[in-house]
Amino acid sequence: MEAPGCCRRHLPVLLLWASFLCVGFLSLLGSMNFSCLISSAAFTLYVNGLMTLGLAGEGLAGAHQQTKVCNESLMLEKLPACGKFFEEMMKKVDSKKWCNLTEFIMYYDIFTQCTEHEAFYASCFWPNPLVEGFITRIHKQFFSNCTSEEVLWEDPPDEILITLILIPVMLTCAMITLVVWCSKRSDILA
Repeated sequence: MEAPGCCRRHLPVLLLWASFLCVGFLSLLGSMNFSCLISSAAFTLYVNGLMTLGLAGEGLAGAHQQTKVCNESLMLEKLPACGKFFEEMMKKVDSKKWCNLTEFIMYYDIFTQCTEHEAFYASCFWPNPLVEGFITRIHKQFFSNCTSEEVLWEDPPDEILITLILIPVMLTCAMITLVVWCSKRSDILA
């Protein structure tokens, strides 16, 4: 079984053959003259060459690319600055409004971008478990008293409930009746 990216390597060859078949077919029909056939073939070779060079260059770039190791200690050293900035900004917001996201969404966005920047600066993915733990501590510090109201589910009215129950039951009975009726009449229908 081939790797997922392998089909892209065959794409230029497939396009080349497809264009030659199309050009050959059109020339057989007589709708193209010889110069048009030559220019189409030249264009096809040009595009094929460009695509092959692009795919080859892509492979070479990946061969020389070094993988960077996540510097977790640097990231953990830089993240508190993001938290300190967020804390300073949240002091501007009345603590009674901390549960209203519209009051501090801009500060939270800057905080999130800061954590993302510091993670990338340390060559780490974002989010990662360390950043998530840091963000969770910030959430506990500022939003621990924010609870969402529970949704109270109610039963639908009896008329709707009976209808929703009876429709599938009746359809099931009708389908069973139809299958039994058709199976008894198979000698007539055949």
